[in-house]
Amino acid sequence: MPKQSPALLRSAAIAMLLALFTIFSVSSHAQSLSDQKISSFIESLKAAEKLEPEFEDLSDEMDGEDDGTMPDFSRIFSDSLDELKGHEAYSRLEELARDHGFSNLEEWASTGDRVFQAWMAIEMEQQNPAARQEMNAALAEIENNPDMTAEQKAQMRAMMESAMGAMQSASNAPPEDVEAVRPHADALRRLSDDQN
Repeated sequence: MPKQSPALLRSAAIAMLLALFTIFSVSSHAQSLSDQKISSFIESLKAAEKLEPEFEDLSDEMDGEDDGTMPDFSRIFSDSLDELKGHEAYSRLEELARDHGFSNLEEWASTGDRVFQAWMAIEMEQQNPAARQEMNAALAEIENNPDMTAEQKAQMRAMMESAMGAMQSASNAPPEDVEAVRPHADALRRLSDDQN
């Protein structure tokens, strides 16, 4: 067998990785977000609100673990599910998800991840297209502030970078998800306002 050049092997490996990435990205979003699925998800969130008083201790515990970093908007529900495993709330939520047409809690969370990420992308485009520029300006202001200690600057920088990362995560929502969620943006806003 003839010896392959390192450049040729590297090119072949890169081509294979790109092909795998394309296959996985297509399959992960192959199932479109239907109007019915989005509506079912929103209705399930309304129903979940009624369970909240039963699990106040869990809510307080999760709030206590909040480290101040922005969540990954592409996995906000899936990450929350990981924290719920083993708690009674997990089985109650699974029942609720099935009642709203989802085959299991993982499908519900995955749908929620996509809906929420798309909604955040819509909110960002509607509320402030210049938000990234403003954050960069604020970051520069922090760096040049002579009244802040290096530790304070590092803490503020970390918070700003976390927020910028969250914005980037939201803006990476697939365009087809954004368009599917757009007609439901008002319902999501109302639901968010009710929770606050």
